[in-house]
Amino acid sequence: MKKFLALFAVILFLSSCSEYQKALKSEDIALKVTSATKMYEAKKYNKAIRLFEQIAPAYKGKPQAERMFYMYCQSLYKTEQYYLAGYQFENFAASYPKSEKMEEASFLGAKCFTQLSPVYSLDQTDTYKAVDKLQTFIDMYPNSQNLAEANALAKTLREKLEKKAFENAKIYNTIDDHKAAMVAFDNFMINFPGTIYKEKALYYKFDSAYKLAINSIPAKMEERLKNAKQAYATLIKFKTDTQYKAKADEMLARIEKDLQQFSK
Repeated sequence: MKKFLALFAVILFLSSCSEYQKALKSEDIALKVTSATKMYEAKKYNKAIRLFEQIAPAYKGKPQAERMFYMYCQSLYKTEQYYLAGYQFENFAASYPKSEKMEEASFLGAKCFTQLSPVYSLDQTDTYKAVDKLQTFIDMYPNSQNLAEANALAKTLREKLEKKAFENAKIYNTIDDHKAAMVAFDNFMINFPGTIYKEKALYYKFDSAYKLAINSIPAKMEERLKNAKQAYATLIKFKTDTQYKAKADEMLARIEKDLQQFSK
């Protein structure tokens, strides 16, 4: 019986391959449609894609095109061709605004861009696109069954952008471009007022202000020391028991000592 079943499976497989090859080479559109649908339903998405691409020109504008277009988009998504899938889902939504698949297509189109979002250290163009697409979906479908997932994806992407912005600001501190670092940390805290990195951002701003001050020429030192002292106060006001307290207090002591020369 096992041998019989195995032989039967082989015969079915060969038959399927033969049917697919025949449809691929045929000029019969109906045959291509039948074969493409079978390939899609059998989850043989790459084969389905080849046939759908052959069918598309002949079915453009016809009522049957909507279903095939949707299966084509899904096939691209299932094979992780996210750039193309995202583009085609957007085309589907634009072409069939009254389709019952409109909401799903809008969500999956946005989700494709989340799949393209790289690690935070790389360029985040696709991440910004993904956030925009997800927000558009959330605004358009506030009662969608996909709303929770869309919000979760958007939150994760925003956290990535937040980390990217923090690390970018921190780079200026690392390379001792302290003026730029202070501006960058101010901008970061304006753009991300509820950031989880606020304590760190305030400390590194203080650190940059401190280093800029103690290495200044005499004509600019007093003002910069006072600015650094204010940055210290802002850090302590935000978190009295900051993890940077010991180091910050040492730096403040140096600031107070250097300021004494200007009070004489």
